[in-house]
Amino acid sequence: MNTFPFSATECVDAFTRGECTAVEIAESTLARVEKANPALNAFTEITAPRMRIEAEQMDRSKRLNRPLGALAAVPYAIKNLFDVVGITTLAGAKLYANRPLACRDADLVQKLNRAGGLLAGTLNMDAYAYGFTTENTHYGATHNPRDLSRSAGGSSGGTGAAIAAGLVPIGLASDTNGSIRVPSSLCGVFGLKPTYGRLPRTGTQMFVSSLDHLGPLATTTKDLALAYDALQGADLLDPACAPRASEPVLGKLDQGIDGLRVARLTGYFDEHAGAEARWASRAAARTLNVADEIELPGVAAARAAAYLITAAESGALYQDQLRKHIELFEPLSRDRLIAGSLIPAAWYQQALRYRRWYLTQVLRLFHNYDVLIAPATPITAPLLGQATFTIDNCEFSTRPNMGLLTQPISFIGLPVAVAPLWHDSNLPVPLPMGVQIIAPPWREDLCLRVAHTLEQAGLANSKIHRG
Repeated sequence: MNTFPFSATECVDAFTRGECTAVEIAESTLARVEKANPALNAFTEITAPRMRIEAEQMDRSKRLNRPLGALAAVPYAIKNLFDVVGITTLAGAKLYANRPLACRDADLVQKLNRAGGLLAGTLNMDAYAYGFTTENTHYGATHNPRDLSRSAGGSSGGTGAAIAAGLVPIGLASDTNGSIRVPSSLCGVFGLKPTYGRLPRTGTQMFVSSLDHLGPLATTTKDLALAYDALQGADLLDPACAPRASEPVLGKLDQGIDGLRVARLTGYFDEHAGAEARWASRAAARTLNVADEIELPGVAAARAAAYLITAAESGALYQDQLRKHIELFEPLSRDRLIAGSLIPAAWYQQALRYRRWYLTQVLRLFHNYDVLIAPATPITAPLLGQATFTIDNCEFSTRPNMGLLTQPISFIGLPVAVAPLWHDSNLPVPLPMGVQIIAPPWREDLCLRVAHTLEQAGLANSKIHRG
């Protein structure tokens, strides 16, 4: 078998109907990865022995008529900051290359395994999850499968690239300031950053504890919902994880958006958006019949405060290692970590106070609206090594500023889905642009319903090659 039905839902259906075995799906996946990864550099570890064992166990369970999970025989891969038993958890860093092998899987990996998923491997990322381009000095840059000369985004660039290239239909990643949403936008796949505290982070390498989220990327909204439902469930070992019951969303996708009050974010989100980004948010608004346009209060200051909190917490986390092993640190983020470790406590406390004020102001908007939409990235995928980009004659440094439009949202922990749109530009290769779909806390279902509506209307599509 050379190919398999590529979406996760198609995989489950084909496997349960007996059209293919889990072993065939695993071997097809591994063959795809082996062929494509040298050009992409998406995978840092291919877990072929484990995947084959999991596939054999899945086939045995089916033969014995045992209950099959919601992700039965679905291939997936994970950002390499998740623990996988027997593998070094790199978090993209040379600093961790010699740490002990993980003795157990991260909580979310265990959940995907219990749901029947087949782990294909771990994925490249910006070191420590500090960056938006996955141009990793020690493990190499990940290339965007839409155009190999371009960035896949970051810090979860390996995850976005692996899905966009058709290697796996589901991937796990983290999002501190935009690390799920930026790769989703630049690679052209669907992504979900759940509410802060919704999914447990147990068994992952932390970066900024008060901002770190975990979530899935996928080929379709149904795949995204399928993965998210499998990932839900609190874990008391993560003190930030809310003790909430699971709230499945897959069955809600077809409810549509009738009755939902939706507004498009303007002001900052137009001023810091290039032509393709502005087109994407307006095209989504037209498709959803959205007429209302509003501005978030104090959004520029929120982004600055998010930057300060990121620098202070990450600098404090790595301060001791910076003293002892500075030569092992990623050059692209070393100086920022050093600077962060020197931030006065009073500045950090002021940023936290601003976050509380800003959250209150944004939540007031949800008295009048259920969902807000905005571009996910200021531009489409930049070239690898591109130092700057320009919007309305204003020049921005590329690596820190691909999160211009995502940081003000993750700063206050709101749930956000990204839907990929495709602008009809004059580029030789069309490039995607993601739209953020933002909802109040714990309303991931609203994000996914709107994303599904855009997908059903034909505007949003991951354009995965099924050859």
